[in-house]
Formats: sequence, structure tokens, C-alpha cells
Amino acid sequence: MFTQFKNIDTAFKHIKTFSIFLILVCVAISGFAIYKSYEAMLIAEERVYILANGKAIEAFASARKDNLPVELRDHIKVFHSDFFTLDPDEKVIQANISKALNLADESAKKAYDNLKEQGYFSNLISANISQEITVDSIQLDVNQYPFYFRCYATEQLIRSTSTLTRKLITQGYVRNVSRSDNNPHGFLIQQWETIENRDVQQNQ
Repeated sequence: MFTQFKNIDTAFKHIKTFSIFLILVCVAISGFAIYKSYEAMLIAEERVYILANGKAIEAFASARKDNLPVELRDHIKVFHSDFFTLDPDEKVIQANISKALNLADESAKKAYDNLKEQGYFSNLISANISQEITVDSIQLDVNQYPFYFRCYATEQLIRSTSTLTRKLITQGYVRNVSRSDNNPHGFLIQQWETIENRDVQQNQ
């Protein structure tokens, strides 16, 4: 009889041990599942889909510092393109300059006012000259703030009879501002100045 009780007690201990082990395994599996679900949610939050031409294109979010040089160069390139790409049409000139002035401080407005005073834009219109710019390279120093840049570009003044090519070098600093529709990169160019703007070639 005592042997039977002893066997029952041993069996109970085995069942108890097995039950505790099973509970621990279930807790571990549940914890692992919760962790993986949280990890998957974080990855999903970083995934963005952009709709372009009726197609969903996947994009990934990243910290701004990871793309800082790329964004800075694009901001500087867009500013120079808007400021220096001009057609012999007053409304086109005004529209392009207005877009450029949203990306820079009063130093760009001062440069525009000086050119306007000198009759530069009036001359483009009266002589039917189109001006185009190609940004060749942009040097950046992201180790200081505001970020220093130097832009090397090629200008072309296109007449009906000839094309004049100029080498343009500008420099300035870029600081952070809030992003907006008019300033999607969230940068502002300041202390902008032209170092060199010289004729290099004229094609008939």
C-alpha cells in the first residue's frame, strides 16, 4: 500500500515537473513571438510607398544625417538652377527667381537686386537671350555648422547667332530650417556670393 502511495507521489512530481517545463516553454515561445512581432512592426514603419505614375514604389526611411551630403548638394543645385536658368520672358524670370529666393537668405535677394539695377534681366529680354546652367561639382564641409559649400558650374548664354560659355564659381553656407512646400529640403543658403563668373568660349 505504501509502495502504491510512493508511486503516486513520484508520478505527481513528474507531472508537476513536466507541467512547469511546459509552462516555461510556452512563456519563452510567447516572448519570442512578441519580440519578433515588435521587430516586424518597426521594419514596417520604416517602409514607405510612393505612388508615381500609377505604380507603388517602395522607399525606406532613414536618419537625415545619413543623407545630409546628398540633400545639401541637391538643395544647392536646385537653387543655382532656379537662379541662373532664365529665358527672355519677364514672367519666367520672375517665377524662377522667386523659387530660388525661397531657398536662400537676403544675400541672394541682394545679388538679384544688383543684377536688376544693372539691367541684366532687361538685356536678356531685349536681346532674346536664354541662359542655362549646369552644376559641375559642389564641395561641402559638413564638419562645421553652418555647412560651407563651393559650387562650380558652367553657364551658357544662348543667342540666335552664337552661344557664350562662362565658368561660374560661388560659395556660401547652409543652415537648417523647417521643411515646407517651397523648401522641401529644409535648408537655407546664407552669405552667398559669386567668386568668379568669366567668359571662356564663344561659338558662332
